[in-house]
Amino acid sequence: MKSNSIVFEARQLSCIRDDRVLFANLDFRVTGGQVLLIEGPNGSGKTSLLRILTGLRLPDEGELFWCGSSLEELDSAFYQHIAYVSHGNGLKDDLSVEENLRYARAFGESTLTIDQALEKVGLMGYQDTPVRYLSAGQRRRLALARLLCMKKSLWILDEPFTSLDKKSIATFEQFIQSHVADNGLVVMTSHHDTGLPAEIVQKIEL
Repeated sequence: MKSNSIVFEARQLSCIRDDRVLFANLDFRVTGGQVLLIEGPNGSGKTSLLRILTGLRLPDEGELFWCGSSLEELDSAFYQHIAYVSHGNGLKDDLSVEENLRYARAFGESTLTIDQALEKVGLMGYQDTPVRYLSAGQRRRLALARLLCMKKSLWILDEPFTSLDKKSIATFEQFIQSHVADNGLVVMTSHHDTGLPAEIVQKIEL
């Protein structure tokens, strides 16, 4: 049964880079079963915001809360719940496709096997291929396959549809819908219009 007990909240977040205010006094509240879509032109601070949400950067002002508790109090406990796919994919070129996914599963296994995840993203048969030999689109699909191999409540995605064709985009949108239907949360940036149902999407503009 779906529950909205999971809540991710930002209060009065501000980010300054090179003496320029990217955003200030930013508030949002996203619950289980929702997608938070962050929009804005290049340079508006979308990636900086995601880095703050993942703990890679501290906000200049403001605070984040997970299920009512400040992230400062939770410390590392919060990061056990998140999976982050950055614009650069975060793959290890010297490892094979399967080895990259085995490494990801060490941080929390989902019910899907590696082969099942590869089948879903169209990479079945590439298990032994070193990542350095994959195309840009194949690398992106592998990065997204890691989400299917890990059991994480919160997906944080930086332009997840980069380098994907229309068929792959539609497939991954289905993955997102399945994730939020299971009470997951997604925070993502995108330059593309998504085919996600409007009732599950909350938007903020930077």
